[in-house]
Amino acid sequence: MRVIIGVTGASGAIYPLRLLKRLWNRPGVEVHLVLSRAGEKTLFLETGKLAAELKAMAHYSWPLEDIGAPIASGSFGTDGMVVAPCSIHTMSAIACGISSNLIVRAADVVLKERRRLILMVRETPFHLGHLRTMTALAEMGAIIAPPIPGFYNQPSSIEDLVDSSIDRVLDLLDLPDDRIKRWQGPAAARAAFGEPRVAAQPEGSEGAEE
Repeated sequence: MRVIIGVTGASGAIYPLRLLKRLWNRPGVEVHLVLSRAGEKTLFLETGKLAAELKAMAHYSWPLEDIGAPIASGSFGTDGMVVAPCSIHTMSAIACGISSNLIVRAADVVLKERRRLILMVRETPFHLGHLRTMTALAEMGAIIAPPIPGFYNQPSSIEDLVDSSIDRVLDLLDLPDDRIKRWQGPAAARAAFGEPRVAAQPEGSEGAEE
C-alpha cells in the first residue's frame, strides 16, 4: 500500500509526526513524504525537530519543487494521500487545480484518479470563502478532516488528543489500528469511569424556586 503525506506550514506539526510514526510500524505500507519550506519552519518552531528527523520516518521523501517525482503522475499507483496539517493556502490551491508545487500536484492527481484525499485543515474560525472551498473539495471527492479531538476516552495528555484525530485518519485510509480506543456506548463508559457524580444541594435549597 502506498500513502502520500503532504506537510504544509499550518500550525500542528505534531500531527504528521504522530501519523508518520504510526505508519512506519505498519508492514506493507510505503510512505511518500513531501514537506514544504513553511512546513519545515513550523516543525522546528513547534517541536524543535529538523526536517531530516521527519524525513527519516518515510520510505521516500520528495522535494517540494520536484514535479517530475513519481507521485506527480496518475500512472504511479497510490492508495491515498493525507495533507497534515493542511493550510488554507494549500487547500485553496488544490480546490482550484493550481499545481504550483508537488503537494498540490500530488493531491490533484489523487483526486483525478478517484483516490482518497484527506485534508486535515488547520484554521479557525472559517469564513464563508473557506467553507465554500471545502464544499467544492468535498464535491470533488476529497475528505475534509480537521483535527478535532474526541474526549469520550478521557484523554490524559496532548499525545492522546493528537492521536484521537490520527486514529480517524488511519480509519479513513483503511488502515485501522487495533489499539484505537473506540466508543462502546454509555454502559462501557460507566464501567470504565464510574457513574457520574451528583452535585450535593446546599442546605435549605429543597423546594426552592428555579
